[in-house]
Amino acid sequence: MAFGPELQSERERRDITLASIAEVTKVPHRHLLALETERFDILPGGIFTKGIVRSYCRQIGLNEEEWLQKMPSALLSDPAQEWTQFAGNVSRSRVPSSPRMHWRWWGVVLMVIALSALSWAAWRYVVQPQMLTGNSSVSHAIAAAVPKD
Repeated sequence: MAFGPELQSERERRDITLASIAEVTKVPHRHLLALETERFDILPGGIFTKGIVRSYCRQIGLNEEEWLQKMPSALLSDPAQEWTQFAGNVSRSRVPSSPRMHWRWWGVVLMVIALSALSWAAWRYVVQPQMLTGNSSVSHAIAAAVPKD
């Protein structure tokens, strides 16, 4: 019997659903189904596929190492190719940013500039004049605390 159908029969024999495995392991249902139907092109590849097989086996009570050794050679590849495939999968799954996001960044920049201008104005016209004229409550507190001869 082939790898995927054998996994499926073990799962069905234990009366466990793919949905329950997906919920517990957080592995997408489509990846679990791809594993059982041997649609390996859908799987993320390499070490990630090994992780999916490990999680699947752990949930249905199978020996992980034994099943990893049974994995078809199509699932095992060299690490450099795994990362290349992973990067390709990531770029395909990314959602392109909307043009509105560009305007949001300009809004953030304008807010930072406005806050900086307000801070400078508060310093220049409120705090600094009080320090120069001695009208600050701190200078009054210091003067009151210092004993006069």
